[in-house]
Amino acid sequence: MGDRSTYAYLRDPDAIYERSFAIVREEADLSRLPENLHAVAVRLIHACGMTDLPLDLAWGGDPVTAGQAALQAGAPILADVEMVRHGIIDRSLPARNAVICTLNDDGVAAAAKTRGETRSALAVERWREHLAGAVVCIGNAPTALFRLLELLDRDAPQPALILGFPVGFVGAAESKEALMASPFDIPYLTLRGRRGGSAIAAAALNALARTAP
Repeated sequence: MGDRSTYAYLRDPDAIYERSFAIVREEADLSRLPENLHAVAVRLIHACGMTDLPLDLAWGGDPVTAGQAALQAGAPILADVEMVRHGIIDRSLPARNAVICTLNDDGVAAAAKTRGETRSALAVERWREHLAGAVVCIGNAPTALFRLLELLDRDAPQPALILGFPVGFVGAAESKEALMASPFDIPYLTLRGRRGGSAIAAAALNALARTAP
């Protein structure tokens, strides 16, 4: 056999990291965002490779300050799916915050089938005892965000922050519009339209954890 091919590519992990974020800042227009959202936006772009993402970012209140304070105070993180939960970097959490995902809890699948609803919606109903002051991190199911808003409308305890990044073609854009139009005085960060996903939701949480005081 002949010599193996050798490709020319950057190999040093620190150099890759630094260059990646430098490219994001060179190519993305962050000018419409509050200054304290810049670092979060950069990490969202890094997670998906789409430098136009800031154009669709939407927020209410001061999601960065609210999220940082909640995490620093030990607030639990409520994730809609295991992909979000496993995308969160535990070692970066400032107070060893609990990360809770109830999607696979006993009885959720059976109840969802009986009621003709998604497991994600049923799983959110099990968040109630953890909701007060929590950081909600939704990165998959529009029905999870819709159900959360329904629970809040029925006087469920209010979280400190909602990171709402459901993805898809059915209900994703609509659920995020519902979040933006909701009457609750809860800080939020979301992404208009169909785009979203577990990687983006986890990146938002990780960005807040990294920058928490």
